[in-house]
Amino acid sequence: MAPEPEVRIEPVPPAEPLPPEQKSPSPFAVGFLGAVGVLVALALAQAILTVQSVLILVVLAMFLALGLNPAVEFFTRRRVPRGFAVTIVTLALLGVIALGLTALVPVLTEQTTQLTRNLPGLLQNLADHPQLREFEERYQIVEKIESFITSGSLINNLFGGLMGAGKLVANLVFSVIVTLVLTIYFLASLPAIKETIYAFAPASKRPRARYLADEIFRGVSGYITGMFVIVAVASLCSFVFMNIAGLGSYSLALGFVVAMFCFIPLVGSSLAMVSVALVGFAVDPNIGIATIIYFLIYQQFDAYVLYPNVMKRTVKVPGALVVLSAIIGGMLFGVIGAVIAIPTTAAVLLLYREMVRPALDAS
Repeated sequence: MAPEPEVRIEPVPPAEPLPPEQKSPSPFAVGFLGAVGVLVALALAQAILTVQSVLILVVLAMFLALGLNPAVEFFTRRRVPRGFAVTIVTLALLGVIALGLTALVPVLTEQTTQLTRNLPGLLQNLADHPQLREFEERYQIVEKIESFITSGSLINNLFGGLMGAGKLVANLVFSVIVTLVLTIYFLASLPAIKETIYAFAPASKRPRARYLADEIFRGVSGYITGMFVIVAVASLCSFVFMNIAGLGSYSLALGFVVAMFCFIPLVGSSLAMVSVALVGFAVDPNIGIATIIYFLIYQQFDAYVLYPNVMKRTVKVPGALVVLSAIIGGMLFGVIGAVIAIPTTAAVLLLYREMVRPALDAS
């Protein structure tokens, strides 16, 4: 009987350790790194919310610098050094503001004081109107408004008392100074800022990035400049109308109110109409009716003649997006957000038309 062949078992070599890049990370390490990432993201979000007001001032100053840049380029095209051109524009702007404050503030203060002093009588005249007398007898609206104004509750509710009013004034002065300083800085260094933005694009795509950035800057600049023109025309026309209609005693104060409201997109003109019409009805119902007719006619002129011609080739945004962007911007950042929302939407639409849509069509 033949012997059975001997079975030899080869020893299995020990498994080589996996390289570090193939090792699966520890679940604890993954969870720890994820938690650290979440904490860092929350800290950054909190930091942004903390400095939100300062960031809004920075954006506003940048928009104002873009709006004043055409005036600076007017001088630079005539071989004036940019620093000197910025100095001329800044001094001219400060001079206009100083002259305006010197000439208008005393008259504006006097008319505002007169309007406040005569407000109870104007409200009583409004309540004596035949159509409103029954409503007034039932609810005593005039008496409640007069007591609310004279009791000091208005100041407390608006500003939180004297301390709140002082804090509001201090914040307003601080915001104006910071915005003015940042605007001058951005205006002087705007070419360097543009070159820095261009440098973020790859060298092969830099001409395209330069074109897109220049189009965005041109649109924002045109929008801000156009807004100043539209507001100036609206306030000047309303000032002339009020002097003709019989509101000359309050024309400057109400013209200032109209100018402030007209900076608000969509609803600004309507708010201005309501404010002036209330004073008009209080003085004379016929003046109130004439005020409403004037503003309705002017709104048509503004919507179909003034605004399209001033904003031609600068801000190309569909009407629905204008409404939506202004509402969202106002809800997020107030009046400043509503003002800058429209050119921001125009910039996003430009990037979509020039970059996203061609990429989608090519795929």
